[in-house]
Amino acid sequence: MLTLVIGGSASGKSEYAESLILASPARPRYYLATMEVYDGESRARVARHRAMRAEKEFETIECPVNLSALTLPRPGAVLLEDLGNLAANELYSPRGAGAGALDAILQGVDRLLEQCSDLVVVSNELFTGGSSYAGDTEAYLRLMADAHLALAKKADRVCEVVCGIAQY
Repeated sequence: MLTLVIGGSASGKSEYAESLILASPARPRYYLATMEVYDGESRARVARHRAMRAEKEFETIECPVNLSALTLPRPGAVLLEDLGNLAANELYSPRGAGAGALDAILQGVDRLLEQCSDLVVVSNELFTGGSSYAGDTEAYLRLMADAHLALAKKADRVCEVVCGIAQY
């Protein structure tokens, strides 16, 4: 089952997405972290998040690009956190897919769906900060919008989380 969870900053979307995986009977629980680790501060953040997730029996897998190459150790339930980081990494990272970012994201999600019973993808709401964007920001937002549309079509459930409340 694929669930797309969208929400604004501090909306409660991540906690809600976690609750969906925690409610799933599938084991093991995987947390696919998409943040690029560049410095000591980001390494410390990753270590803190890994410790928090371990208490909830999540196995963390770092995968900032190329989801389609990922093979899970065993089938289970997967929380992909988050689409925004993945999109930026695929679009701008030297290791990313560049102009093929949308295809890379969608192929990666398809690959994950082949390997798990439950997949929850967390993403950010779009276009709420204004109506006019320039250059790379516009390209990034267009990629995110296209990814949202494609994933929503594939998804069994789509929800937006506002103030911790999921609206399906």
